[in-house]
Amino acid sequence: MNGIMSSARSDAAGLLSAALLGCVLASGPVLGADGIDADADAILKSMSSYLGGTKAFSVNADIDLEVVSTAGQKLQFSSYATVVLERPSKFNVSRKGMFADAAFIYDGNTLTLYGKGVNAYAQVDVPGTIDDAILAYEQETGIAAPGADLLFADPYAVLTRGVNKGVNLGTAYVDGIECNHLAFREDEVDWQLWVRTGATPLPMKYVITSKWQTAAPQYEIRYRDWDTSPKIPAGEFTFSAPSGAEKLGTIVVNEMGEFTSTEEGQ
Repeated sequence: MNGIMSSARSDAAGLLSAALLGCVLASGPVLGADGIDADADAILKSMSSYLGGTKAFSVNADIDLEVVSTAGQKLQFSSYATVVLERPSKFNVSRKGMFADAAFIYDGNTLTLYGKGVNAYAQVDVPGTIDDAILAYEQETGIAAPGADLLFADPYAVLTRGVNKGVNLGTAYVDGIECNHLAFREDEVDWQLWVRTGATPLPMKYVITSKWQTAAPQYEIRYRDWDTSPKIPAGEFTFSAPSGAEKLGTIVVNEMGEFTSTEEGQ
């Protein structure tokens, strides 16, 4: 699931960053044989247990997606999303940006993707859980869903798959909230997670860097307005096709996450 982007720096800035990071790691805990710091592992487990144990939650998120053009220019596209989730089998996710204005709705039996801009939708029968719906979306589109890792019933199992190194870099602040800053490495991606300290260890920021892509672009999500006891309106997880909406035979999403009304090539 992990996947996307970083930023170019001058040589001087790069050397300074390396020096600072070296100091942080040198003063931190020694990595074990498996390469994962026990403290980072414990914080990640605590966050996953807390989040996976919620009966329902709502959250808003600001998303920055970096893309490298064929000319080598790095561009950043910003969007925002709202999530309302009720375990074990319902969610409503809306995302709006330059390349997307879509809603993902799951009622425990049917996964619907509705493109508001093109007034078209597609549905997949997926009786089961939220986990099943996310996996069905990825299988149907062939595109990973960055950030969906945290919606699974057991985020820890999904996040740690493929991890070979991990460390707690210490205390940091995201939007003024004190967090533990965790950094993990995999073969093709690096990812970082900022987890709120205290009794509510919620994720506040999530950054995925695609090392295998030129210029190592990043995908960043900042979470805000967490509510773990939301008042969910009736019909929140029910999709009713708007007047004139086109129903497609398959979910059609391009690499930018844009829902299209054409099924060519499917």
